[in-house]
Amino acid sequence: MLTLSATPIPRTLNLAVGGLRDMSVIATAPQARRSIRTITSHCDERIIESALRRELKRGGRVYYGYNRVEGIYERAALLRRLVPEARVAVGHGQMTERTLEKTMLGFVNGEYDVLCATAIVESGLDIPEANTIIIDRAELFGLSQLYQLRGRVGRSSERAYCYLLVRPDTRLTDQARARISALEQYTELGSGFHIATMDMELRGAGELLGADQSGFMAQVGFELFFQMLEEASAELRGEDYITEVDPELSVDVEALLPETYVEDIGVRLSLYKRYARATSADDIVHLDRELKDRFGSPPLAAIRFSEVMRLKTALRQLRALGLSATARTATLHLREDTPLSPARLVPLIAQAQGAYTLAPDGRITHRSQVEADGLTHAARMVAELLHLIV
Repeated sequence: MLTLSATPIPRTLNLAVGGLRDMSVIATAPQARRSIRTITSHCDERIIESALRRELKRGGRVYYGYNRVEGIYERAALLRRLVPEARVAVGHGQMTERTLEKTMLGFVNGEYDVLCATAIVESGLDIPEANTIIIDRAELFGLSQLYQLRGRVGRSSERAYCYLLVRPDTRLTDQARARISALEQYTELGSGFHIATMDMELRGAGELLGADQSGFMAQVGFELFFQMLEEASAELRGEDYITEVDPELSVDVEALLPETYVEDIGVRLSLYKRYARATSADDIVHLDRELKDRFGSPPLAAIRFSEVMRLKTALRQLRALGLSATARTATLHLREDTPLSPARLVPLIAQAQGAYTLAPDGRITHRSQVEADGLTHAARMVAELLHLIV
């Protein structure tokens, strides 16, 4: 079975991203096709009139999207008042089949200049002469709906325009603002995959075995859900899946990015997230360079934060669940699937003359004769154990 979609519903995209379906992205636009210029504005009669006259002047046609049957004829009357010479037709799903078909054919054949319609026109229409679409109350449409509606124009080599109109007295929700922002950001041809991905993040990935095509996995969260999905997919394919571990680290030093060093809280949170996602010491080095380049020489707390995150990458290599360290003692809790070689670990413990002790639950404790801060103690211990990996 081959499924083709400009913007797959969240559940379909979820199946593809999770590996349950194969996926191929076609990002090459048809020859001579141009990107659609997208403009967001308050609902202003002067903007509507200007957009209509510009398109009619070059011999084109206009879609006017208004997704409420109640009030759609008033919007059509407004268009006739603003541009009296325009031939305006109305189309919506409550019309009889014959009347709707006659209206649509009249617009296709050029009997009308403007089609004032609900979202029924979002797919299936390919009219090269229609190169302007005005979407009234754009904040009430879904993201994939907006993308499909915008795709009704720009079907030829002519420059196409999409106007997203919101009411000036309307306070946009965060999701509505995100949807409109996505349309403004992704205007290039072949950007449907990016739109669909954002739609999935906004609406949720849906159910694999249930009826809901979208919806949040409120109990587990987006990233954890995909981790669980990858694990289940690998198990069904008969493959080994190594679950990533996020080790807990407790040391007696101040390790953070101070507010006086990185003032903007959004930037600071973004840096914390990027450090947390680092998988190797090289990643930490690159982030350290960026930090110094953007904010200057780091204070001691930021240097120690970098050292802690570098230590975390090493703990992931050891598949350690956690590590706690003080001036004299460091305890490392290993997972059962640790790559540490027992054949090398036992001689190390024997040669250490009591400095190392191993507990049955996979905890290794190191006691130092020399006092140092917990971070230094932990780093020395982990560096010594990393040499034992085969």
